[in-house]
Parts: sequence; C-alpha cells; structure tokens
Amino acid sequence: MSLLTVEDAHTYYGESHVLEGVSMEVEAGEVVALVGRNGVGKTTTLRTILQLTPPRRGSVRFRGTELIGKSTHEVAEMGIGWIPEERRVFTQLSVEENIRVAVPSGEDVHEALSLAYETFPDLEEHRDREAGNLSGGQQQMLALVRGLVGENELLLVDEPSEGLAPLIVEAVAEALAEAATDTTLLLVEQNLPLALDLADRFYVLDNGRVVEQGDANEVSMDDERLRRYLSA
Repeated sequence: MSLLTVEDAHTYYGESHVLEGVSMEVEAGEVVALVGRNGVGKTTTLRTILQLTPPRRGSVRFRGTELIGKSTHEVAEMGIGWIPEERRVFTQLSVEENIRVAVPSGEDVHEALSLAYETFPDLEEHRDREAGNLSGGQQQMLALVRGLVGENELLLVDEPSEGLAPLIVEAVAEALAEAATDTTLLLVEQNLPLALDLADRFYVLDNGRVVEQGDANEVSMDDERLRRYLSA
C-alpha cells in the first residue's frame, strides 16, 4: 500500500476545471517531484491533498485512509505537513518563537531548535529577530525548518527555491536532502536540475493532467519527455 494515493482527482476553482483526473502515488521514504510549467495545477495538487481545495471527484488516500471529507486540520494531524510557496511565517514573532510553535505537543523543543540551527546557522544568528524583518531567503529557511521540526510523515514542499540566491538554494537543497532521510517528500519545484537531483521519481503535469512519469535518474534536462512540457 502506498503512503499517498491520488486517484482521478478533479479539482475546480469555481467553474474553472484545474485538475482533470490527476492520479499519482508516493511510497514511504521516497522523494517525488511534481514538475511542469506555471499554471498547470502543481500547487492545486498539493492543495487537493491537504483538502484546502477538495476535489469534486476522485480519491485522496493517506496510509489507506480517505482524506476527502476531512478538514485540513485533521489531515495535518494525520502527519502531512506543508511548506507553502508563500513562506508563511508569523511575522510578529521572533525566529525562535516561530520554530517553537511548530513543534508538536510532547516533542522536545530544544532538540527541534538544535536541528533548526544546525540546518541553517544563519537563523541562529537572528534567533531574536522578528520574522517580518528577515530577508526573503531567511524567511524561506525559517518556513522550511518549521516544516522539518513538525515530525511529519509526509511533507509537501511548494517551490522552495523560488526567488532565492544560488547560495541559499544550495543550503535549501542540502536541508531537503537531509530531511528526506527521515521524511517522505512530495516536491513542487521549477528548478528542474534541483528537482531531479533530489527526487527518486517524477510526475509531469500539463493542463491539469499527468502526462509523463518516471525515475529521476533515468532522465536529464535534455530528455524530450521533459522538454516538450517544460519549455516556455
């Protein structure tokens, strides 16, 4: 049984039919990349899994349990975390307070802080600074570690390298690779080399449908299966 199964999901925004029968599976311990041009339904797929935008038809199962009909809060409590593209942090709280509130009840806060600061030493230097006063790259680091300390069984990561300087992208990639040793990842990423480097498998979305899939180590940037759907 797959950890996550999305089967024939049809998701709408109003009358706009965004996902037109998406099906995919994620096995425990995998990193799966979801790639495609802007506007083809990648983020909507994550929102569908989280039940932020429930599908009108289809099935979304986590460890065999149907998620449709559950609230997003219930989905999160089952062990599915989300690192959104918008870098949602509590801007009025300090870096350390942001990390503390992300630690599940009963878990070791000090261990979580050590993990966060070991992963991104830059955050420790600004531990008392309000998150709203951080740079975009620092906010992305903070958003990422908030997901990492959440003890999630499955982590949905949306465009983690978007708008970041190359040096910060490298640090983010290292953090995701480290997270993947303990957590299953479903990764939406426009940076194809980064996505293929991290992923075990990939799915390509186009116009709300899965049009290609395969093993990440069997394709390259020049592969026609990718180029035809990823080029502008």
